[in-house]
Amino acid sequence: MTRGRLVAAIVGVASVLCLPLSSLAQVQQPSPLPGGTPPVPGTPPIPERPPLPAPPSPPPATSPGTITPGTPPPMGVPVPPMTISPTNPDQPPPGTGAIPGATGQTMQQLPREFLPPPGGIRPFPTPEETKGKVLSMDDAVKIALDNQPIIMARISDYQAQLQNIAIALSPQLPQISGQWNGFWNQIPVSTQSPASQFVPNSSIRNVTIQTRSTTTTATVTAQQLLWDFGKTLAATDAARAGAKSFAENVEIQKQEAVRLVKEAYYSLVLSNRLVLVNQQALDRALVNLRSAKGFFDVGTQPKSAVTRAEVDVATGQLNLITAVNNVNIFRLTLNQLMGIPVNTPTEIADNLAYQHVEFEAKGLLNEAFARRPEYKQIKAQYEQADYTVKQQFRNFFPNVVAQGTYGSAGTDMNETYSYGLQLNWSIFDGGNKIALYKQAIAQRDAALARVRDTELTIWQQVERAFVTVQQAEEAIGAAQKGVESADENFRLSQGRFDAGVANIIELTDAQLALTTAQSQVAQALAAYWIATVELERFLGRR
Repeated sequence: MTRGRLVAAIVGVASVLCLPLSSLAQVQQPSPLPGGTPPVPGTPPIPERPPLPAPPSPPPATSPGTITPGTPPPMGVPVPPMTISPTNPDQPPPGTGAIPGATGQTMQQLPREFLPPPGGIRPFPTPEETKGKVLSMDDAVKIALDNQPIIMARISDYQAQLQNIAIALSPQLPQISGQWNGFWNQIPVSTQSPASQFVPNSSIRNVTIQTRSTTTTATVTAQQLLWDFGKTLAATDAARAGAKSFAENVEIQKQEAVRLVKEAYYSLVLSNRLVLVNQQALDRALVNLRSAKGFFDVGTQPKSAVTRAEVDVATGQLNLITAVNNVNIFRLTLNQLMGIPVNTPTEIADNLAYQHVEFEAKGLLNEAFARRPEYKQIKAQYEQADYTVKQQFRNFFPNVVAQGTYGSAGTDMNETYSYGLQLNWSIFDGGNKIALYKQAIAQRDAALARVRDTELTIWQQVERAFVTVQQAEEAIGAAQKGVESADENFRLSQGRFDAGVANIIELTDAQLALTTAQSQVAQALAAYWIATVELERFLGRR
């Protein structure tokens, strides 16, 4: 028994030492990162995995129309549902996520079937860029700027606010009005009857009669404000500043739309990457399960190794289902942000590759304060409050108005006219004008405080975003190094397990570390680009 253990240990050590030689003997191919993660420019080549022991029996033949395990579906091509049903309890087909002894089930591939569109609402536009094509990020941004309903609402709000300028200026222009009156009059009149000087007084009596007449009046009145001590001009300037604030609100919404679309785009790309990572993690778990069953059958591994491998396969299935669901969720989000039907099967390009983006640190804050629409908006609101103070102060003074009326009246339409000057001055109104003036001053002070708060906010946002971009860029290199180390550790652990000198716990821990490292590379790239998008947004760029 001691001699048998010694021989097994020597064979295991020899197998581990031969792993690098066997990997060098393989043909080196331009492969992506371990686990199928798309390559990143500047990433060093990764050695191939050593050959694994053959399965107990040959895998089942792949029928036409099925998907090769571990291979992502081609973009733009509809993929049928993939049935997860093992052919026998001893040999699950690789890549299907089948658990030995489990009943068959179906996992819907991308994209999932969406709900039917609602009825009774106006259809949303479906741009040509989304019809059977791979949508670039620039196209997604353009579609959002053209179709997002909230942007259209902001534009309409701005157009409505522009009319306040004309409303405020209108009292300074001539005012002309016309009036026509027609009345039918009946008036009682008392008289004496008979009306004669030769009739004795005893025979005279008072009689009431009704007189009827028609009165018609037609006049045209013209009025011109001659001087109001600048009230109208101050009101017009305040309305103009308010319109400027609404114009910046349109730009704010556009920049927010660009930021949200880009972040959703990168999140969808990341979700697609994580589907590949989890699919290949599931493939590795299935290979480990097959190896554990083979070693258990020959008595070199306990039953617990098979049970642990089955748990890893079930966990891999769950992670893959979650990753697939995240893809569908972010696709719905991207469609909604673009203002198109949410059930559009949008396909996007994988642009999650590292590329350094240069930001000149010295000019970032100056650029932000010169371009940020939020800063321009709050300054316009302060200008509006300042003009309102001037208007309320000038309301204490009188108005000088010239007025003239021309028309005709009576049954024969006799000519009538009048003209002159008016001095309108409110001497006392119960303190209303004083209260309005004090209120305007307080609102101006509040607007100035908001300007100062916005300055601090912009400063903090730019500083934080710039630091985040630097940290995210540094994390990419660390994550890539982690993939290299985790892949090497997994290959060594797998070789030790296949040689019988390592247990299943060591192997599954190494596999989990590799899957985590691959996920962290994709997440670090996505975090870097999302941080870049956020910094550009805080600089006022689109």
